[in-house]
Amino acid sequence: MANSINTAEPSLAKTPVDLGVWLLLTAITLATIGFIMVSSASMDISERLVGNPFHFLQRHLIYLTMASLFASLAYQVSLNVWKKSGVFLLVFAYLLLIVVLIPGIGKSVNGSTRWISLGLITVQVSEVAKICVLAYVAGYLVRRNSEVREKFWGFIKPVLILSGMIVLLLKEPDFGAVVVIMSAVFGMLFLAGVKFSQYMLALSVSLCAGAAMIFSSEYRMNRLIAYLDPWSDQFGAGYQLVQSLIAFGRGDLSGVGLGNSIQKLSYLPEAHTDFVFAVLAEEFGLMGNLFVIGLYLFMVVVILFIGRAAEKAKVLFGAYMAYGLGIMLGLQAFVNIGVSSGLLPTKGLTLPLMSYGGSSLIVSAVIIAIILRVNKETLAMLNESKKIESSKNAPVKKVKRKTIKHTENIGSPKEQRSWISRWTKEAVS
Repeated sequence: MANSINTAEPSLAKTPVDLGVWLLLTAITLATIGFIMVSSASMDISERLVGNPFHFLQRHLIYLTMASLFASLAYQVSLNVWKKSGVFLLVFAYLLLIVVLIPGIGKSVNGSTRWISLGLITVQVSEVAKICVLAYVAGYLVRRNSEVREKFWGFIKPVLILSGMIVLLLKEPDFGAVVVIMSAVFGMLFLAGVKFSQYMLALSVSLCAGAAMIFSSEYRMNRLIAYLDPWSDQFGAGYQLVQSLIAFGRGDLSGVGLGNSIQKLSYLPEAHTDFVFAVLAEEFGLMGNLFVIGLYLFMVVVILFIGRAAEKAKVLFGAYMAYGLGIMLGLQAFVNIGVSSGLLPTKGLTLPLMSYGGSSLIVSAVIIAIILRVNKETLAMLNESKKIESSKNAPVKKVKRKTIKHTENIGSPKEQRSWISRWTKEAVS
């Protein structure tokens, strides 16, 4: 009995864990909380702008439905298709970023030209470009893995290819998208095994270039000054951050209750989009904030574990995609929460799966679907490897040969042949 238990334990330990269920449940929970907070934060501005308090809520529900549809379609696409389409997706991203800058096509909001109107939905092209870029880089890392690890040119090549995209994003301008995309790319390159000295050199150059972009732009410098001391210009550059901090202060430990926020009543700009976390802080307090932060941390950890499992199963493209997408989601959530709480300078980045906005919500859902696909193909590969291993280790059954019993009259085959030859000779004679 003890032997049977001991032999069963290794097989149970090797059974792959399906992390996709936990990822899906976490994403659904965040989307549900986002739906509740958007409905609470948007009613006043909806009533003021269009005379219907449920206008943004209805549109958000439509976006959720579209996000579910696009996610279902993305889940059906195999990783091999994404890998083969990497170069095409990169060209497509470049085209989108060029088209949005053409006068008459790109839509400008608050001085930034980042959107293309497609009727019901307005597409933020940088959101689409994120997935395209990471798919290309993941495919590149699979094709040129040894070159990336051993040669500086192999490491720096994708960074140079993406430099044109950085210029286009800064033309919009969308500095936040540049930070998120390049951080995810550098994270993928690091996890692919580049030399640490080369990585630190390229990272240092990138950080210096980012600092130069900030100090060379007047509006970015104003945002930085407002971040350092928002109360010095509380009705000007620091107004949005001041109102957000007031929301955090009013929320205290447990919040003022759902729907009871005052800051969303036209005091806090973009309360249902970029600053939905501040409304959450006011209505649910520190406890609500920590719960949401915990969900994001758990989601990123699960994604990284999915990537690690894919790497062990030799699903390298899926592993790099999971790493890049997980870093990007986690960083975007960190930046949005940091901006709302005054930890970081103001940037126009939405909170993934929670903020109002069609492009952000759909792209976030597609990202989750791609990672679920990585998990699915990883589990399939592990199960197949397990079957092959078990078939090799299975004991070979010995086949018993049937033996023919000979009677004394029949004799052995040699005796039979000699008997037949003698009988033939006698018959002929």
